[in-house]
Amino acid sequence: MSRRSKAAWRWSRFIARADEALWTERLGADGGLNWMIVEKPCRVRLRVEAYFPVKASALALAQKWGGRAEPFSPKAPKPAAPVRVSEHLAIVHDEKMRRSEGRLIIPYGTAFGSGEHATTLMLLRALARRRDLVEATVLDLGTGSGVLALAARSLGARKIAATDFDPRVIPTARRNEALNFRSRAVRWEVADVKRLCASPRYSLILANLFSGILVEAARRIVRALQPGGDLWLSGVLRSQQEEVAAAYRAAGLRHLKTTTRGKWVMQQWAKD
Repeated sequence: MSRRSKAAWRWSRFIARADEALWTERLGADGGLNWMIVEKPCRVRLRVEAYFPVKASALALAQKWGGRAEPFSPKAPKPAAPVRVSEHLAIVHDEKMRRSEGRLIIPYGTAFGSGEHATTLMLLRALARRRDLVEATVLDLGTGSGVLALAARSLGARKIAATDFDPRVIPTARRNEALNFRSRAVRWEVADVKRLCASPRYSLILANLFSGILVEAARRIVRALQPGGDLWLSGVLRSQQEEVAAAYRAAGLRHLKTTTRGKWVMQQWAKD
């Protein structure tokens, strides 16, 4: 689910639609890959692509998984319309746009999370509906660009922590905070969710991660949630939602709501 960045080489191969979840897990397990899955109307198969600055990396992936490696000349993204989250929040992508009330600037880049993807948008809209963010302590797992943590801050949250496994995205998230706010408030950290500490505990945890990671780290994530707190999970394909739900029921949470957008699911849980 990563967005393309400046690169000189591309690896690609066609995959069956039935194998999309497998490739999502396979490529997502390597936080260093800048990849995407391309779906075109009326095509039976999907195409998976990964982008690299050097030829050797693309060739190595072709040797490992087949497909082809070829030179690639990236084009600058076309200006995109703001992502309207709610009446009071929109995500824009051009740093030159003048910041105004209710407008959060998240430039396109290598860190995932520009607001358009269904997994992110469902969480953003749930945040916009929440009325007690001022009192909440928020943890954003797999923060990427920082869009969820920064949206929570824009909507009133004062105590926010955000983590990501990839050390390269944390500086991007910090820059995005500086683009939007005059002071620092979010605690940004490089951390592996599979080693998440149970202290401190949070009243609201956002986890936009691959389902395999959500299942594997379920008990650690739940231990970081305070009694009476809420956990919102995204990054889950509809075909994977029962497996994820079973892991969080077994960890002692109560299911509140499931939201579906296309092939993606967001699950909301509570800790009694």
